[in-house]
Amino acid sequence: MLVAFIHGFLLALALILPLGPQNTFVISQGTTHRHYRRTVPVVLTAAFSDTILIAAAVLGVSFVLMALPVLKEILTFLGIVFLVWMGWQSWRMPVHAVQSGDAGMAYWTLRRRILHTLRASLLNPHAIMDTVVVIGGGAALYPAPADKLAYALAAALVSWVWFFAISLAGRALGQIHNQARTLRWMNRLSAGIMWMVAGRYLVQLGHALWNAQS
Repeated sequence: MLVAFIHGFLLALALILPLGPQNTFVISQGTTHRHYRRTVPVVLTAAFSDTILIAAAVLGVSFVLMALPVLKEILTFLGIVFLVWMGWQSWRMPVHAVQSGDAGMAYWTLRRRILHTLRASLLNPHAIMDTVVVIGGGAALYPAPADKLAYALAAALVSWVWFFAISLAGRALGQIHNQARTLRWMNRLSAGIMWMVAGRYLVQLGHALWNAQS
């Protein structure tokens, strides 16, 4: 069980480190809100979403995707559309500097922030491919239920610790001057990353379709 736990922990840590739409949005929430309690719902939503994907992967969804490659192509196409749209939303998102009291609270409602987090978590092809295919494939190495459980718990633990950590890092970022400018550039950086990932998936999809016709 210890080996499975360490494997799950290290693999999940490697997958979650790159900056993407999910991570950037959690950081921006820590930056935007003066009171941390307003950031917690987004953190919990992101962590629960990752836990759901990890559970689905370990339970065997990855084997279905591997057996039916056409599903990967459909997922990739939908992911391209999703990332382009999310990038545009991030680029044009209005920003406000943190003021005294509640004047600097997020300009989105709680419902909208949670829905945005769910989209960035559950509809993000990069996160889905990471958790369902990579983590799910790793779980196949452990036939014993106890080992699978330890592996899944370790991967989920990484998500919970990570999202709380980067939201707190966002709070530290919120203490600096020119907060609106910083957040605006963070949003644009996130948009650029999403568009680059979309381009990467477009190339992969093109290669897959080309090879299928060859």
